[in-house]
Amino acid sequence: MSGAQGAGGPEAGAQGAPVAAASPGPVPGVVPTRRRAKPFVPSSPATGFVGRERELEELRAEIGRPGLRAAGGRESEQGRVLLVVGRPGIGRTTVALELARQVAGDYPAGRFFVRLTGDGGEPLPAQQVEDALAPAVGGPALVVLDDVARGDQLAGLLPAAPGSLVVATAGGPLTGVADVRPCTLGGLDTPAAVELVARTIGGTRVTNDPRGAETLVQELGGHPTALRLVAAWLVGHPRLSLSDAATRLKAAEGSGELVRAFRLVYDTLPTTAARILRLLVLAPAGRVDAQVASALAGCSVPAAQSTLDDFVAGALLEGGGARPYRVPGSLEPLLRALVEQLDPPEDVRLARARMLERTVRLLRSCGATLAGEAPDDGLPRTLRFGSRAEAAGWLAERLPALMAAARAAVADGELDTLARRLVAALVRALVAVPESAQTMAGERYELHGLVLGVAERRGLHREKAAALINLADLDAEAGRGDDAVAKYRQALDAARAGDDTDAEGRILEALAGTYLARQDLPRACDWFGRALALRQGRGELVHQARLHARIGSVLTYQARYGPALREWRASAAVYRRLGDMPSQARALTEAARVQEYAGHPEDALRTCRDALYWARQAGERRLEAAVLLRLADALDRLGDGSGAGLQRKAARKLFRPGEFPDF
Repeated sequence: MSGAQGAGGPEAGAQGAPVAAASPGPVPGVVPTRRRAKPFVPSSPATGFVGRERELEELRAEIGRPGLRAAGGRESEQGRVLLVVGRPGIGRTTVALELARQVAGDYPAGRFFVRLTGDGGEPLPAQQVEDALAPAVGGPALVVLDDVARGDQLAGLLPAAPGSLVVATAGGPLTGVADVRPCTLGGLDTPAAVELVARTIGGTRVTNDPRGAETLVQELGGHPTALRLVAAWLVGHPRLSLSDAATRLKAAEGSGELVRAFRLVYDTLPTTAARILRLLVLAPAGRVDAQVASALAGCSVPAAQSTLDDFVAGALLEGGGARPYRVPGSLEPLLRALVEQLDPPEDVRLARARMLERTVRLLRSCGATLAGEAPDDGLPRTLRFGSRAEAAGWLAERLPALMAAARAAVADGELDTLARRLVAALVRALVAVPESAQTMAGERYELHGLVLGVAERRGLHREKAAALINLADLDAEAGRGDDAVAKYRQALDAARAGDDTDAEGRILEALAGTYLARQDLPRACDWFGRALALRQGRGELVHQARLHARIGSVLTYQARYGPALREWRASAAVYRRLGDMPSQARALTEAARVQEYAGHPEDALRTCRDALYWARQAGERRLEAAVLLRLADALDRLGDGSGAGLQRKAARKLFRPGEFPDF
């Protein structure tokens, strides 16, 4: 693969290391999910790596070159930084990884690889990548930072341990990085380029036409990606001589070796295959599978799978097998230009809509499987998951692309209905994964933010309120109380504008709960009271009973025993109207507790007896035992120790041995 990998490509070259691409920039106000840099395991040279001996020798020499002197003439303690630069597709990532493989034994503290660009090509914030590289500390480490966009991205990422090495790749020299001499990659030399072609088409064809092989590689300027494209194309044209291929290449449309090589290959594709290839650049985050290709092209999944495999064989696509397919970064702008030139906007939007619709159906199937539910009966087999583990694996693998799909759908502006369905299905699937509450908080926050954007754009007050509630809930869970309060208040305005009293009641309670968590008891009591007034106006007895109890609890904490007792009695009265005897007994038990705190044990005793009656009517042993214990406490306060003992003994009898703690 000598230099054949384009800028920002996902391949790990000789080491076979997966790319640890962090997620796009952080969402304001929330800590995004962090992804660790993944260690690569250097081993033998990768099959297909040829040439670059001079460049690798220069880079190895740079490792030992004396660096800049710090103040006082001392050597800087910062690790050495090497920079490999070159045009897209020239192979800078492959060279960086080959160098890392060769020198890996000198860095016992660990070897790490991470891309510094997101799936959309945007540079990642340095702080985010710094967190990803947290394991690369504690000794001389080897770190490969791929696709650096700016010099300031490296700030804070350079290991401070003396003897560490950072190998960075970029499209050009980086300003602001001291003591770095970039190694600029050009094309492969002629022998290496001929060898690269021979490894694809076979040595016999090169031996039979050596001058044609030299002419071909010179026509391509030794550009590795262009060479791979043409070599793979020649495999499909076994009777074409290398000289004839060079002649066709000269006549190909476009300027630059890569452009002409691509057009030579693309112009000979069948019309259907060419269209599928173009449309692949519409795939979110550049990740493609047979489902995505099928939806984009409007063809069957098996046909799409076969076409994708053909593209991989033709060096037009990367990945396959256990990895997702990806359009090489160096070819993406060429394909996008063709889409703009050849595909009407309405066709592009229809292809996107088909892809999003397919994604929604897959997400719903995934979410149902994760939740232990049966998918829709009419769902095709290709959209079903065989097990919960399979669904969870699919979701984890596709999450970057799914997030990108949600962003793209919202940004489109014409697909808002699909965008809202997609986000809803994705959130449901994430919530169905037990560990996602913490690990996926950043993704969930961003998704609700996307819904908020659509709701504001469309003037949908109820959807806006729902999105703000979800965002505020996540803020509250993360301990960002001020942010939560601000969003709940915005949600309250939106709910009232949309005449959504259900959401209004939910928000009022949430505000009260937020103030309660912050130990602001007066405000918590005030907001619970507002929620209660709303529920009373709507005649919602269940909510009224619960809110009376919440207010009673807050008043008890404030030692306002008289008002607290009234709230608990009111709660018990509403539960009695509802015929909910267990809840009525619990409310009366809490009322008895308040009477004890207020210094009225005789009243507490009478209330406990009422609670005991309703607990026995409900037939709940645990509840009856709890009331008996409260009754025992009241008797203790009255100095009746023997009576209290009898009540505790009666409570113990309600449970089997070992079922309830000893009293």
